[in-house]
Amino acid sequence: MNKKQIEDALRDYNWMLNEIKRQRHLLEDAGTGLTTMYGEEAAMPKAQGESSDPVAREVVRRDKKHTWINRLEKKVLFVQERMSIIEDEREKAVLECLLDGMSMRAIGNHMGLSERHIFRIKNSIVKQMAEMSYLSGSLQA
Repeated sequence: MNKKQIEDALRDYNWMLNEIKRQRHLLEDAGTGLTTMYGEEAAMPKAQGESSDPVAREVVRRDKKHTWINRLEKKVLFVQERMSIIEDEREKAVLECLLDGMSMRAIGNHMGLSERHIFRIKNSIVKQMAEMSYLSGSLQA
């Protein structure tokens, strides 16, 4: 991940985690309520290129949902695996606030620091995570 992607993952971490939980819960449902059509509805022409079977459509929708959830999980895991490299206490506090979904202004008010200072701390966190990614990527190559 590049620095911009890491920043986005830190900013979006809270909602991604909540969405993963929500989607997993929804996917536990077997998909009840899918019915076939009878009578005139069944005889009507269907759009080309699409399945008229509601079960098949649901399978495709759930497959796309699984792919999306996997992408979110990779981003969340990326952040979780790199949290341990942050050792400075202020940086840890800012990181925790970011992961809890707080805005930069709210973090600044909470910690008694300027927004500019919070941005510098966040940039340091992002830089450390990016360097760890670079180092781990070069070691695997």
